[in-house]
Formats: sequence, structure tokens, C-alpha cells
Amino acid sequence: MNRCIAIVATATLLTNALATTALASGSGGATAAVPAPRLTADVNRDGLLTRADDAGKHGWTDGRGAIFLPNLDDDEHRCTVAPAELDAPGRAVDDKLAACNDAADDRINGPRDAADLAPLTLDAERNLSANATGTVTIAPADKARIFVNGHARNALTADQLRRCVRLQLEGRDVLRDPAVWDGQITVTVSVADNGRTATDSVRMRVAPLMLQNDLQPAQTVLAAQPAKGQGWWGSTPPYQPGAPGDWPQFAKTLRTATKGRELRFLKGTPDGWKDMWAQDTFEPATVSMPTVGGTHTMRILIRSGNLWDLPEKNTPRPAGRLLYRDLRGPDIGVVQQFGDNQAAGVDDLLNMGGNIELLPPYPGYPHGRVYYGSGARRPDPTFLKLITGQGYQSPISYDMSWLLVGHADETVHVVRANNARGWTLAVADPRLAVRLLRDVQRQGGGSQQLFADTRSTRKPTVDELLSGWLTDNEAAAKHIDDQLAILLKATGLRTSELVRLPVFFANMPGYNRLKALTPDLVNGLSVTDRQFAAPDPHGPRLNGRDVFRQATEQALAKNGVRVHWVEDFFWAHLGGGEVHCATNALRDTREATPWWSGNGVSGIVSR
Repeated sequence: MNRCIAIVATATLLTNALATTALASGSGGATAAVPAPRLTADVNRDGLLTRADDAGKHGWTDGRGAIFLPNLDDDEHRCTVAPAELDAPGRAVDDKLAACNDAADDRINGPRDAADLAPLTLDAERNLSANATGTVTIAPADKARIFVNGHARNALTADQLRRCVRLQLEGRDVLRDPAVWDGQITVTVSVADNGRTATDSVRMRVAPLMLQNDLQPAQTVLAAQPAKGQGWWGSTPPYQPGAPGDWPQFAKTLRTATKGRELRFLKGTPDGWKDMWAQDTFEPATVSMPTVGGTHTMRILIRSGNLWDLPEKNTPRPAGRLLYRDLRGPDIGVVQQFGDNQAAGVDDLLNMGGNIELLPPYPGYPHGRVYYGSGARRPDPTFLKLITGQGYQSPISYDMSWLLVGHADETVHVVRANNARGWTLAVADPRLAVRLLRDVQRQGGGSQQLFADTRSTRKPTVDELLSGWLTDNEAAAKHIDDQLAILLKATGLRTSELVRLPVFFANMPGYNRLKALTPDLVNGLSVTDRQFAAPDPHGPRLNGRDVFRQATEQALAKNGVRVHWVEDFFWAHLGGGEVHCATNALRDTREATPWWSGNGVSGIVSR
């Protein structure tokens, strides 16, 4: 017996019943049965291939079963993006870019790529005849590929079968829709000799896409910058001319706020750089599997599911192509999932990364929970299945249709807290904004202007806000109350634990939807759980201090969070977003509970 694993052979092991022997038609009874092959994968998830992996290998459960990665990175930087492809209309370019990755060829792309493959071994008997043959098959066949001793093939010779056969399995896709494919495969080895066949198999599952949460420290912060030589003082109707603008001020203050972290500015094309919404372009995720050296993790960037008319109908959002050009590489892959038709108007806004957020872990949900805005306006179901169908971060949805943009990051943001779970929600509070404005008014500051220290052409006074938009703000407050009712019920948080930040809303003419008139303070970037980069509110002053700034600093300081102010008024706020919308972060997920260590939870909580 030529064993792949150094263990003591016993009669029990030689006749183990885990391998299935099937009789095939052939010559009569004098022919000896084919010794049962033994296929081993890391079923017990300790990174080793041993006899301890035999039990339960034909099935897969949350507690036991072998795992493989979707090998969608580019370890040798062989995938390229031509400059002309970045603004090309239609979907052909996007299909081409998505089709290039390490799983698209039939070779192992260097030693880093080998680490992305799941190991298996095949152990057969030495006394096979010279006519013995073997095959390795996968079902479904298109979801993975087998490498035999480093080469992509399914056939095995008698000489190979007499030795320990080293197999490596490469995943070729992510789980996109659990109703179509549940992420599991069966690897089967068949050994034929003298007219008889013996088989063994193992069940495996592709690692799910796991979103990161805002309390995990940022390793790399991403933002956009204008294309060189472009006049970046254009207008973006219905917003003020000049937006996006003041990029040097944004970049300088963001660099200060993210000190100690890698900060990368991505350059868009001359035609498309004004789509500088890094958060809305993609949602970062990870896939991981256990290995001998610990958890092996690959980042997978989920491209936003936007389809635009640029000028060809159903053109995927061109800014998403920058992910392939600037970020795809070793241990970083990109996936995309688009619907069949362009969403109508503002509905497409819900297919962006800013509408996809994650609550950190809490009792019953060891991997956190996805939350997103839906309602009368809904994300594309095809895109949504990719986000919510992974099985381990049970989703929560609530209505965001009342907002012009309608993203989940506009009204709540996860922040650390001195409570049992270690976190709570910072909440946009229009009523608090009104109370602060009234305090300024009562103390003689009614003529004070908001945005006074910006070059905005619109600088409303405290008196104007309190006389013209109170109905809008109460409407916004009631909508946020409805959201919080869902979130508090889902998480067990108490109202008293919430961190309330002042944001004043106004109805957008022609859209009949609300938008933050003052910079949206919850729409900031958590650099770490104790460092928060927030948009400078440019609020009214009382005794020389910006009352919106002061209220935010004090509220977050109670939870041990320090605020760093970022100047984004012209760069992001006037365009309908803030610091969070204009940035993204690749976070350190090493301290997260491995997804295979906790039970998956399914189901949707919604109104």
C-alpha cells in the first residue's frame, strides 16, 4: 500500500468502507476486485490531509466539509486593460475584462497561484495492472478544475495510480445565485482495472463572499483624483456649478485624516473622471479557506451593478473598469453581475456599493449582517442575489426610496460603543439639527450663514432654514424612525445606545425626494474603530464654534471615537454624497471569525 499520508496501515484501514466499489460488466469471477481508491480533502478544516478527514467527506455541512477558493485574482499580472477600453460603450469590454483571471487558463500561474488552490490526494494500491486507468471528474463540471501533479488533466495512468497522486482544485467562479448553484461540487475519482471499477468522492464548497465591516481597520484607503490637464470646474445638474471641485482641499484633509494608512488616488479618464464615487463603484469582500499556515484569504471586489446609457444602452458603469486596471492582481480579484436591462432613472442608484453595508458580528450572527436600502425603489435582483445569497451574512432591508440617492450609508453608520456588543449606530438626526439651529437663533444668531467659509453661491441663514424646511426635516425624521425600528428589532440595540448626529434635509425640486442640505455627518469613513473621517459640516457658529461640529465631536467622543474633519463640500457634498461615498477601503479582516467556524443564517428582515 503506497500511502499519501504517513500512518500505520491496519486491516481495518485496508478495508475501510468509506470508498465505494462498483461492479462493471466484464470478464467472470476469477478477476480480483479493484482496490478502492482513497480521495482525501481537508474535510475537518485543519489544513492537513489525514485519516481524520475521512468521516463525512461525501457530504458538506457548516461544521464539516472541504473548502476551495474562486481563483479570480491575477497573480502574474497578465490581465491588462487598454486605455481605449475604459470609456468604450456596450458590455463587450466588461465581459472581456471579467473573463481574464487565473481560473480562466489551464495552468498554475506561479507559486502564489498554487497557494490559491485546494489540496487533495489520491491513494490507490500498488498491485494495479499496467492496464489500469483513472479519471477525476467534477460536478458541476464548469465550477472547478483539477490539476494532477501540477498539470491540468483528468486522466490518470497506472504508474500514477501506484503512487501518491497530488491533486489541486481550482475554483472557477463565485456563488452568484443559490437557486442556480448552491456553491457545492462533488469531486469523484474512478479507477478501472481488468473490467472492474472502483470509485471514491468528496464534497466541497466554494468559499462565500464575505463583506467587511466599518470597525475593521482600513489598510488601504481609496479615492479618486481628476484626470491630469482637465478643466474640473464643470457643472453637474441639478447641483451647483463647480462640483466636483476643490480636489486639493479634499485630498489634503483626507491625507491628514488617514495618516498611518496607505492612501491611493485612482485616476479616471478625461471623459469619465467625474464619476469619482469610489464607494459606489464597488463593494469589497473576501474569500478564505483554512491552510496549514492559517487562513488563506483573497480579496474579491464586487463591482456595482449599474447599467447606464453611455451612449449605448445597458453599458456597465465605466468607472468600474478601473478596478481591473488598478486593483486586480495577486490575491485581488473582481466579479461583476449585471441585470438584463437598464434600471429606470434613480432606481439604478440602489445598485451601488454605498447602498450595501455590513453590521459587525453580534449574538446569533457571528459574521455580521448585510443591510441595504430597498422599498418602492429596489436594487436589481440579479445583483442583489450575488450580495445576499452567500448564506453567512443574513440581510436586512428597509425603505430608502424617500431619499434622492437612497443609499444605506446616508442615514446610519456603524461606530464602536462601550456596550456588550462593542458597537452601535451613528444616526442622521434632522430633529437634532433643528434643535441646534433653534439654539443659535435664540441666542441671536439667526442671521448666521451656513457654509459661510466656503465659496458656495448658496449660503442660507439659520432663520431661512427654520422658516422654510421644517416640514421636510420632520418627514425625513419619520422615515429614519421607520428604519431604526427595523434595525433596533434586528440587532437588539436600544434607542439610548444610538449616536445622533445633526443633519438638515431639504426636498429636491423636480425629484420630490429629500437630500441632505448640510453635509451628511454619518456619511464618513471609519479609518479605524476609533478614528472617523467626517465631512466638515460648515454649520452656524455659537461662541465662535461650529455647533454641528461640536455636537458631532462630543457625541462620538463618548464612545471613544475621534473625529477628523475632511473638506468635501465641493468635491462630494454638492454632488449628492460625502466622504464615505467618495472613498473606499480595503480593511484588515484577519481578526474576523472564519466563516466556516460559525453557522450560516439565512432570511431577510424587511418591512
